[in-house]
Amino acid sequence: MMAVVQRVSHARVEVNRELISGIDGGLLILLGISAEDSHGESEWLARKIARLRIFSDSEGKMNLSMVDLGLDALVVSQFTLFGDASQGNRPSFIQAARPEKAIPLYEDFCHQLGLCLNKEVKRGIFGADMQISLLNDGPVTLVLDTKAIMKKT
Repeated sequence: MMAVVQRVSHARVEVNRELISGIDGGLLILLGISAEDSHGESEWLARKIARLRIFSDSEGKMNLSMVDLGLDALVVSQFTLFGDASQGNRPSFIQAARPEKAIPLYEDFCHQLGLCLNKEVKRGIFGADMQISLLNDGPVTLVLDTKAIMKKT
């Protein structure tokens, strides 16, 4: 799995000009699922993101997590994170999981993150043509790739 994690002041998802979901402060998570991913990676990544200390404490140091502050998360599926543009000009998405596998893992990730945060996780609509608006806070943006990170732990 791969996640682009953005600390936001607010974020919104629209489909056909209709507001689907939104948060006021917290993390916008763009989640890519590869054909090789499993429940274990979903669970691990949810715990990792929930505990990332990327929010400022009273001294202005990034020392607090979403769990510490009770903040919200908005998760949007994004198969294009596994786009491979190394050859030619048209990306290949062969590494991205097919919907039959990706949807259950997307749902599992959202469920696991909700358990970590002890609250509902806001979501986009899997496979929809979504318009996402956000106000980056910081900006603070991290890219987490379970394949690379889990090898190190």
